[in-house]
Amino acid sequence: MPGSMGAIRVGVEEEFHIVDAATRRLAPRSDLLLETLPRGRFTHELQRSMLESNSDPWLTLDELARDLCNLRGTAVRQAEALGLGIMAAGTPQLVDKDELKVYPVPRYEQMLTDFQLLTREQLICGTHVHAEVADRDLAVAVAHRLGPWLPPLLALSSSSPFWDGSDTGYASYRTLVWQRWPTAGPMARFRSAAEYEEMIKGLIRSGVIADPGMIYFDIRPSSHAPTVELRICDSCPRVEDIVLIAGLYRALVARELEAVRADPDREVHLAAVRAATWQAARSGLEGELVDPVEGVPRPAPAVIRRLLDDLRPHLEASGDWELIRALTAEALARGSSAHRQRLAFARRGRLSDVVDVLLEETRSARWDRPAGGPTLHSPSPCPRAA
Repeated sequence: MPGSMGAIRVGVEEEFHIVDAATRRLAPRSDLLLETLPRGRFTHELQRSMLESNSDPWLTLDELARDLCNLRGTAVRQAEALGLGIMAAGTPQLVDKDELKVYPVPRYEQMLTDFQLLTREQLICGTHVHAEVADRDLAVAVAHRLGPWLPPLLALSSSSPFWDGSDTGYASYRTLVWQRWPTAGPMARFRSAAEYEEMIKGLIRSGVIADPGMIYFDIRPSSHAPTVELRICDSCPRVEDIVLIAGLYRALVARELEAVRADPDREVHLAAVRAATWQAARSGLEGELVDPVEGVPRPAPAVIRRLLDDLRPHLEASGDWELIRALTAEALARGSSAHRQRLAFARRGRLSDVVDVLLEETRSARWDRPAGGPTLHSPSPCPRAA
């Protein structure tokens, strides 16, 4: 019965690019910006041109959305006071690579030594969604079994068509950059949390990775919280898309928690998941996705709508159905961020115009959910941080 597992709290980690407001190029100024931001809610990332925010865990998507807007408002306001901009997108558009450096902590400096160009080119930002699963054995099982359902969520987030000043032809080129890590990709099946932990210990003993935080699967049991962490998605310029992804993801987790008890031995074919992930990165919402049930290509909107319909019982159980249905319709009508970025570039052939669109979408994070559902076309501002 949907909802029998109890309420699942969700939280979000957002990664942002920091850009110079005048040049629109990446700016390695996170150390200066972090001095002005609340500790515990914001932290550094691998590159000094990046910033991470951390929401609280929430039972309702409305509370999550307001928290995300609050965090964005705080970051944008403090950045603009320093002549900087905060940009949510999978990849940057304007980069002076000679000016970029990793954040000066021993862990990142060791990664630079070990992985060289791979570390230097990690100029990518993602949206990570945590769904609460206290039982570690269940978290391990769910993380593997959800693999086929992640590519549609990637398509909804796709926001990285440009790389090194050029259109890559991909909706999420960030995915291709990320997949080069030795521990990236879909998660294999493990019979227990103990077996999963032994795998991590073995990789650390091998010297290929230094710590459990370097397990970079598309979805994984979190290394620091009792959650299953979705990591496949690009950073999303619009908060509505994050809320949509979080709602769909929570419903997927709830459904799989029930399914794993009925069929504990089901195994996912990783080659098929990798192929579907590539297809989602290539096409986003504007092309075809691999149908997770039938394994055949279908228009992305059809795959997303089928996913929505399949999850309706669990979305209704959590009280999310009306909101997620409305957000899905808006996301499909609006198209992906990758599509909007290409339209911005096509007007004058200037990547600075793309940056401006992304800065404005990030800055304009707003949310209003009165009784009866969300108001999406004439929203009021989110409450600002104190």
